[in-house]
Amino acid sequence: MAYALDISSPVEAASLMTAPALDASIAPARPRDEDDELLDRLANDDEGAFRCLVERHIDRAFSVALRILGNRDDAEDVVQDTMLKVWTRRGQWEHGRAKFSTWLYRVVTNRCIDLHRQPRTDNVDAVPEPADTQPDAVSTIQRDEVTILLERAMQQLPEQQRVAVILSYHENMSNREIADVMETTVSAVESLLKRGRQQLRDLLRRNERDIRHIFTDC
Repeated sequence: MAYALDISSPVEAASLMTAPALDASIAPARPRDEDDELLDRLANDDEGAFRCLVERHIDRAFSVALRILGNRDDAEDVVQDTMLKVWTRRGQWEHGRAKFSTWLYRVVTNRCIDLHRQPRTDNVDAVPEPADTQPDAVSTIQRDEVTILLERAMQQLPEQQRVAVILSYHENMSNREIADVMETTVSAVESLLKRGRQQLRDLLRRNERDIRHIFTDC
């Protein structure tokens, strides 16, 4: 399901955000792509180009934010702030260096890490609805509970390991792309992934009894 960005007009949004320029200085020169053409139009205040950029990247950006944060509302805030940043810094993109998508996911992941470090207050009044225990719902319940255990394990990873694992396994990025997003080296990414995989295995091994219980208690 596509994620809808709550921006009625980028012109109205321009006064809401202040941010550094769109820095494309990380990667070597590269051929122009469709995003570059849209950024050219965006530099001339073309709202249609802005909407096209949003449509091209918002679902994946939201997916990354949601997996890092584990909270839909926070993920929506991060993505909206990032897209507003694209509009407010229009005209400052340096063509021929890093891809726009690389810059975008770098901003999303950095903002998620910053937000994840902030203390949060959970809604203690939120009461989950009773689970449907009908036979045709059992397999769905099992999958959901296993997914929850996996997501909990993911949230226990150190921040850099969690980001690397998400970008690699959920977003199918290459180690080179991950290195560009995280502003580090390929060897550092390889190390993060290796340690992240090992820690996930250890965490899931500790929850092995809970996983077995899910499939024997329904």
